[in-house]
Amino acid sequence: MSGAWLNSIPLSKRNAWRAGRSCRQLETDIATTVLLPHQVIPEVDWRTWVLLGGRGSGKTFAGAHWINTLARESGRTLALVGPALHDVREVMVEGPSGIKALAGSDRPRWEAGRKRLVWANDTVAYAFSAEDADSLRGPQFHAGWADEFCAWRNPETVLSNLRFGLRLGEMPRLMVTTTPRPMAALRRLLAQGGTVIDSGATQANARHLSPGFLAHLNELYGGTRLAAQELMGLIVETDGALFRAQDLAQARGARPASLDRIVVAVDPPATAHGDACGIVVVGRKDGRAYVLADRTVRGRSPDGWARVVAAVAKEFKAAQVMAEANQGGEMVRTLLAQAGCETAVKLVHARHGKRVRAEPVAALYEQGRVIHCDAFPALEEEMMALGSDAGGASPDRADALVWAINGLMLNGREGPRIRRL
Repeated sequence: MSGAWLNSIPLSKRNAWRAGRSCRQLETDIATTVLLPHQVIPEVDWRTWVLLGGRGSGKTFAGAHWINTLARESGRTLALVGPALHDVREVMVEGPSGIKALAGSDRPRWEAGRKRLVWANDTVAYAFSAEDADSLRGPQFHAGWADEFCAWRNPETVLSNLRFGLRLGEMPRLMVTTTPRPMAALRRLLAQGGTVIDSGATQANARHLSPGFLAHLNELYGGTRLAAQELMGLIVETDGALFRAQDLAQARGARPASLDRIVVAVDPPATAHGDACGIVVVGRKDGRAYVLADRTVRGRSPDGWARVVAAVAKEFKAAQVMAEANQGGEMVRTLLAQAGCETAVKLVHARHGKRVRAEPVAALYEQGRVIHCDAFPALEEEMMALGSDAGGASPDRADALVWAINGLMLNGREGPRIRRL
């Protein structure tokens, strides 16, 4: 949000603020006067608040508003993390929608030498660059604001170091503001427990932007994937992806008390060492599939991954182990028997490509007939890349999932086919 937000406030309120309104009074007025729905601090219990927004949607304003709210309590230690130190100071701290602009008469002072903001009540906010992940080792905080997460070079490393430092007070919290990108780190962040997700389009904040800004960009990019990402704040899936983020986000639920049938699907590695062996457990009940576990292993010998499969089948009392036979054929059955697998083994053969096998499974997700009984970020990452032209590692987890759901829900059919007469 640009500095024009202040000009949108009634003159009487603006004069009152300039006359010396306190931070608490200013925050209350902002909350009741100018906050957009996606900028309002969630009332539900949360550990991480992720605000996905288009360019100019007011993400910085929301983060600065939250930090100023926290600064009301004396003696707090806060973290401000941006793509670079320059971004922290020029955008998050001193920008037209930054912390100082929203602080009223309780404006903190910036200490450049120590890279920190200091309030009169001894609350301090330290600035960190995402370029230096190790600088977050050691310090501890009551809360943190991470800005433009998707622009960080090593987002997960920086974020994990920040999380380890959130250990002060009764409820340390993290706010993440970013324009989204279709990246694995963001998908994993959104899938974590205790995370509340809000989103806001640039259009929602149009009254605080240059009059011709949106019209010009819509003329140039309207209807494109770039517009969906940069103006609407949406996670744009990889070209050709079968599984959509919104379908996976809705596929959350509890495991039923009983299941009609449970299978363990295995996508064996192509080589003896190094490749992953996809191992996914799925159950069926009342016309729905329930994903119970992802026990995929990497770097195991044939005997090593076979023993894992045997143990998983026993743990879940599986009725069947489904193993792709394209890699190894009958050798797969022999390995499982030698590993002590007492569960019946069915070898399945891939007569068609991965996309053809996955299409009917993706349709079940769209229909809400597949439930994930736990968080499976690595599996879901592979699912959203399945069928795309993007490179990357072999989707071993996703392949195993497709085999399991095909076997349970579609009787092994790989989708409709056309026969030439």
